[in-house]
Amino acid sequence: MKRFAPLICLLGMAGLLSTGNVVAEEGKTMPSRQSLLKKEITLPATQAVVNVIRVEFPSGFKTPLHTHEGQGPRYVIKGHLKIEDSGKTQVYGPGDVFWESGQEMTVKNVGGSDAEFVIFEVAPSK
Repeated sequence: MKRFAPLICLLGMAGLLSTGNVVAEEGKTMPSRQSLLKKEITLPATQAVVNVIRVEFPSGFKTPLHTHEGQGPRYVIKGHLKIEDSGKTQVYGPGDVFWESGQEMTVKNVGGSDAEFVIFEVAPSK
């Protein structure tokens, strides 16, 4: 079964496996799959760069007003982040996914400990 693990992983990511638990050979349970965010977007160019960035924020840290090169989903690993983006404010915690617009924004760690999240950024190639 181990030699098929990469194929099983790819099939799961491609949505070809069930979204629930699947019993595999030898009585082992397959990983479950859950959609966290689905959004139709118009790519900013015919060629784009996808950048995945892991960010750690100390407790109480707040960014100045800023933008990123591209829009995309953000995934909170730990802590609680207050996001002000495009005039809207929302607090996100572990396991939450949000869409950053690429417009001016701020991020503040509003939890009592360090926070960590992952940026998946889609930007035009330079």
